[in-house]
This record gives sequence, C-alpha cells and structure tokens, in this order.
Amino acid sequence: MNARLSPAIVEASIPHVQPECGTCQSHELNWCHAALTQCRAALIEPVPVDQPSHTVPARRIICREQDLHDAVPVICNGWAASVVTLSDGSRQILSFLLPGDLVSTTLLFESRPNCLVEAITEVRFRTFKRSYLKALVFEHPHLFDKLAQAWIEEKDRADQLIIDLGRRTADERIARLILNLAQRLAQRGMAAPACATSAMEMDFPLRQHHIADATGLTPVHVSKVLSEFRRDGLIRISDRALTILDPAGFRRVAQAR
Repeated sequence: MNARLSPAIVEASIPHVQPECGTCQSHELNWCHAALTQCRAALIEPVPVDQPSHTVPARRIICREQDLHDAVPVICNGWAASVVTLSDGSRQILSFLLPGDLVSTTLLFESRPNCLVEAITEVRFRTFKRSYLKALVFEHPHLFDKLAQAWIEEKDRADQLIIDLGRRTADERIARLILNLAQRLAQRGMAAPACATSAMEMDFPLRQHHIADATGLTPVHVSKVLSEFRRDGLIRISDRALTILDPAGFRRVAQAR
C-alpha cells in the first residue's frame, strides 16, 4: 500500500476555527498553551502555533496507521480513540484521547502513527510541524517535561491495559476504565474530583461498543455489567453523561484484586 498524507489534516471538509486558547478546558495540560508560552518567553515568533485548528465530525478518522505526517496533532476539544483494527475486523481501543492529549507521542519522532485515531464526538484539533516542535522540545526543559509526562501517561495506560485484559474480571475492567476517565477529566477541570461520599457527574459520550473494544469484552457483556452497576446503585448513565453515585463502592469494585 502506498503511503499517503492524512485526509483529515490535508483535506478538511471541515471548517477552520480559530480557538480561544485562553478558555481551553485543558489549559495547563495543552501543548498549544505550553508552546505559545515558551515562544513568548523566548521572543520567538509563534507562527506555527497560531495556525487555525481543524474540526472533524464524530466517527470520522483523524489519521490512519499508514498515513504520512509531517505534523503532530493535539486534541483541543472533544473525545477521540486510538484504535488497532485486526484482519477479521475486530478492534482494540488502546486509549481514549481527551482535550490536551497528543494524538500519539510516536508522531513526534516518526512519520506514521502506531494506530488509527478516530473521533468519537466532534473533535477540534491543532497541528504542530514535527521539526518545529522537536526543536522547541529539545531547547526548552519545560516542554521536554511536558513530552516526558505525556509519554509516561501513555505508557502507563498501555501497561494497565495489558494487566486489565490479562488478569482482571469484566467488572474490574469496566470500573477501572470509568474511574480512569473520571480522573483525567477532573485534571482538566471537566469534572469535579471524586471523593468518598459525593456523587461525581461527568461527560460520557461512549457507547457500549466503545467500552467493549476498550476492555476486550462483547457489547452484550458490557451491557450486563453496566446494568449490574446501576442496580447496585453505583452509577447512573444518561444520554451523554455518567454519574458515579457511590465513589467508594465503585473503587472497591475496580480494586477487587
């Protein structure tokens, strides 16, 4: 197969929008904010940082495994997923991407990502030229620390996925997935931090097939487990929101072993 440039980055059936970075939900985590701050501090003209962003609708592909990229996309708004598709059509979701996340740290060093990236909701993302971003990263310790943290978090999620798929029950896998997303959303100010006694509500656009693909289960099994969680008073799920009604009890399910 011939390599080609990513349609989502090159084409954009998609309107270009100038984001309001000052009101970004992931202000402290976002590469855009960190790079722009560093440029201003060093009196560097931030032309590559102030490029317009791209918006893709839900269920559209942001990049494919075999696409060639000279840029590194960063999620500004919305949810996406890193996905590997097998020859029989089955899928494994490696990670859910939230505002402030690099689409793949691999793209900072390689021209191809290691997976397909698909929008779950409408996603707005911004791209940095790889050469420019690498120069900033290696010249400024603050940005290098940002990269290191992103890589560590990505690796930790990969390690936890291996353990979940290999050793944990269906109840544990799903509870851990929800709690991990709740923690990441809380870091971005998109959900209140969970405590032992207070219910926690968060945006939750995932469907049962997303959870199934992320936990190695079938949608039917996911439906059964979520129903049990609801009957036990642990969670409540509405159209695009999930509430953890009993955070302490839910954590006990996630940490059963």
